[in-house]
Amino acid sequence: MNWLMWALLSAAFAAMTAILAKLGVAGIDPNLATAIRTSVVVAFTWLIVAVNGVPAIRAIPGRSWVWLVLSGIATGLSWLCYFRALSLGQASQVAPIDKLSVVLVVVFAALFLGERITVARAAGVLLMAAGAIVLASK
Repeated sequence: MNWLMWALLSAAFAAMTAILAKLGVAGIDPNLATAIRTSVVVAFTWLIVAVNGVPAIRAIPGRSWVWLVLSGIATGLSWLCYFRALSLGQASQVAPIDKLSVVLVVVFAALFLGERITVARAAGVLLMAAGAIVLASK
């Protein structure tokens, strides 16, 4: 499969995540809900690594470790905020605002990775931002 198929699967699973998380966070502390979800993710991903063959962890460069640890911290903070938002708001409002991350990725990729923002890409970013705001509005 190419990147597009994986990205579409990611979007479908992310959509299911929002609905399942909203159901799961009902009546419990959102931080506890995040911890449970994170534990499942950790166990599940290590199972996949084990089934596919464990690569040499020692061969991972130190620089990669730094970026992956920082990414993990950002993921944890994102999930904690997301679950708190789901516990307070409607999934149909929280998810579109959460997906403003796509807009931020385009901006950050231009600033930090040197990726180009074309006119078409800028228009798409503006449309996505406007769409998220409209979807989140009551």
